[in-house]
Amino acid sequence: MLGVDPNNPDAEALLRRETEYHALNEKIDRLNLAQIGLVFGRIDVADVPEELIDNPVEGRPGVDRRYIGRMGLMDREDDYRTLLLDWRAPMARPFYLATTAQPENVELRRHVRTKGTKVTGVHEEVLSGDIAADHRAGVGSETALHEALEAARTGHMNSIVETIQREQDQIIRDEHRGVLVVEGGPGTGKTAVALHRVAYLLYTWREQLAKTGVLILGPNTTFLEYISRVLPELGETGVVLSTVGDLYPGVHATASESVLSREVKGSEEMVVLLDRLVKEYQMLPESDRNVSIDGLELTLTVSMIKAARTRARRSRKPHNQARSMFAEALADQLAHAMRDRIGADPLGGGNLLGAGDLAQLHDDVRASAIFAQLVDEFWPKLEPTQLLRSLLEDASMIERVAFDYDEDTHAALLRAPGSAWAASDAALLDELAVRIGVQDPEQQQQEQQQRWREQVAEASEALDVLIGSQNTDLDDESDAEILSAHDVVDAETLAERQQVRDQRSTAERAAQDHQWAFGHVIIDEAQELSPMEWRMVFRRSPSRWMTIVGDTSQTGNPAGVDDWQETLSPFVDQRFRTHQLSVNYRTPAEIMEVANEILDHFAPHAPRAIALRRSNEPIHHHPADADALDVAAQLRERDPDRLTAVITSDDAAGSGIMGVSEIKGLEFDHVVLLHPRSIVEASPQGYQDLYVACTRATQSLHVIGLMP
Repeated sequence: MLGVDPNNPDAEALLRRETEYHALNEKIDRLNLAQIGLVFGRIDVADVPEELIDNPVEGRPGVDRRYIGRMGLMDREDDYRTLLLDWRAPMARPFYLATTAQPENVELRRHVRTKGTKVTGVHEEVLSGDIAADHRAGVGSETALHEALEAARTGHMNSIVETIQREQDQIIRDEHRGVLVVEGGPGTGKTAVALHRVAYLLYTWREQLAKTGVLILGPNTTFLEYISRVLPELGETGVVLSTVGDLYPGVHATASESVLSREVKGSEEMVVLLDRLVKEYQMLPESDRNVSIDGLELTLTVSMIKAARTRARRSRKPHNQARSMFAEALADQLAHAMRDRIGADPLGGGNLLGAGDLAQLHDDVRASAIFAQLVDEFWPKLEPTQLLRSLLEDASMIERVAFDYDEDTHAALLRAPGSAWAASDAALLDELAVRIGVQDPEQQQQEQQQRWREQVAEASEALDVLIGSQNTDLDDESDAEILSAHDVVDAETLAERQQVRDQRSTAERAAQDHQWAFGHVIIDEAQELSPMEWRMVFRRSPSRWMTIVGDTSQTGNPAGVDDWQETLSPFVDQRFRTHQLSVNYRTPAEIMEVANEILDHFAPHAPRAIALRRSNEPIHHHPADADALDVAAQLRERDPDRLTAVITSDDAAGSGIMGVSEIKGLEFDHVVLLHPRSIVEASPQGYQDLYVACTRATQSLHVIGLMP
């Protein structure tokens, strides 16, 4: 059996336990789906060949009745007849595509609304067939969709699996194996489409993606919490959810930073600065120095170090990997210097030492204590977090590395020693990890195996000592019943106590490996990624199979995306496909009229999504000195079952008031917009931020202060 050590009888039991553990977790997930709402729809499909009908309808030949749910169920005792179709299965697709104009052979579609295990409502749509004439239900009604749109927000994203629309379904099931860009204005369902696409891909490409994992990137931790329940509801768990700022393993971004810092650190110019930073640690001495090797005094010249450095740099290997080449070249220089000293012919002839002698001198140099110190001094082993701190927390280092950049750039980079990590630091750490050459998991495993062999050897030596010291004062006339150490434990068993087994899931291993190659990557609010962050993300997707969701009209990051072609061309040239969502399901038309006026300030030619509904409630304006929290409290008292949020600029947020960066991708029933002019003035992307803030509401918008 793969992964089982035949010399370790416990390994097979451990593997069985791990397999059972994951199987039970999967069973729990399936049982939880039943509690969420297992069945949500039914379609009666006509003109189906008899051999393909699993659930015939009495009196209606050629009609197959298909029940649609969050997962599939079959009756094993009835020749595996399909009882429930997984919503991602091809035979379930007509549930989403059928309209009165294009019924897809669907005669009747039924929406089943549930709360837990109780049915709370049933709605039928008659789309085609003979029953349409006398059926009481309306034709092509959108009651199910309307109820979903009007439902109160809960602080967690709702699944749209019951109400996926035709243009959304086409994106979810797109078979493109490259980069897919999904554009759309506020409320068009970009996030929901992306998450349902994850579930569809995991269903369709399960074997591949189960091994490589799926990465979902969101703009902030609030957003990740907001979407966290959707994938389990769709029947999928085990994906990696992360913000860009937390994507580098072991680093959690908590510090806020200025707009200028985000712009500078997100710029691709940081590639130049980080390259210079690494080279700052490939040092030359200020002058020649004397060193003693095996009692012989030698002169270590600047030119020796420079020659070794040049040889290591020409290898084009990352810093840590080139360290051995530097050491080899330096040892070669010193060995030649030693040969010149001790092998010189006093009579003026050629050097008395041959090639074999030179090789021995080379080994003597490498074995000397002073040599290891010299390598550490002039080509030290580096680590990304320490290296980045040496730049950002040292004004003199910034001066040396960014000598040809202006003072604003210097100020944007500098921060106090010991500062917490900011979101923009993750991409810089990732870049440094590549340039330094941080070990990948396979190399780490090889080192662990080497250490394991050393531990076995040490344990064997320990047992030999125990055997050598055992009691030998025995009665010659009898056999003493004394257990030796080898009777109880052998070397591998003794060393095994130090062995750590890797029992993590694919998602857990992927989240802790900065070089992990994900099978698929989903990026929501992708317009917020800086050039440095795009470099980091594409390293995690060598296959370039990605779904990118965003709207450049909502870009709040000054280093963010203005144009998809410009952003993606360095990675995939023009090999990406674009979809445009055209319907705004969230924001009432009254609010979108105000939002579109804001859009005219910075993107007059940007496409406008069609608002699907009206709230019949005007925009509410309040004086500038009105208390935003009082307004919000009144809304909560009047409408206690719905969510209310107060939104303002990031620098004025706090105490129950959210900044614009916190509400990216979120939605609320009622929004109190505090001092909109301050939002515009707070950032070069101020109008985009105001546009985002205005379009979070599903019911009403209250504005405190004047609009710009």
